[in-house]
Amino acid sequence: MHAQSLSLPWRLRHRLPWGRSVFLMMCTGHLLCTLTFLEAAGALALMLYALLWEAGNLVNLPNKRIGFYNFCLWNETVRELQCLEYRHLQVMGISLPGIVLARVCVYSCLVFSIFYPLFVAHVKCMKDTKDWKVILIILVIKMMILSGGLGTFLFQTSHWIHPFEFTGGFLALLGTQTLLLLQILTASMYLSWAKHRYPCQSPFPEEAMSIEI
Repeated sequence: MHAQSLSLPWRLRHRLPWGRSVFLMMCTGHLLCTLTFLEAAGALALMLYALLWEAGNLVNLPNKRIGFYNFCLWNETVRELQCLEYRHLQVMGISLPGIVLARVCVYSCLVFSIFYPLFVAHVKCMKDTKDWKVILIILVIKMMILSGGLGTFLFQTSHWIHPFEFTGGFLALLGTQTLLLLQILTASMYLSWAKHRYPCQSPFPEEAMSIEI
């Protein structure tokens, strides 16, 4: 009886560090999941601000308004903004297909961003590394179409926009790209963590949740 009472603390001393390390690893996984969700929510908020609240305008000044749906310049004759039509833009050397392509790319990224947090929440519940690989692919696609759309638009309108004229809509899209990069980094860290934590199984298997003491 006395020998059993002495052996119990010895066993606990040898098992508690292992249990603590498992707990810390699990907390790391949950932290990365939470960061991904918060970054996704932030990117969605910025895109809603840029494309809905600002109506897609990258330049919104009293004497100039240029965006994915507006191209308005100051008319000195009537002393007010004059919004140009597509035929006027073609005369100015702006490609209509290029503007349409940029618009489709950027607003497609908004559609992805609306449903993406729901998918992240579902994957967090499923806890499957295969789904996290899908998340990483989606993030790369979003980054490519947003960068491609924004780059195409700026290439078409660069002669009419000075760098100091960009307003909140453009800054919000830049912030969205930054958050997308952070999401890609976070998802990559999660996959690396899961690979080292559970090399032959999903990152949160039921067997690992039960710790025998």
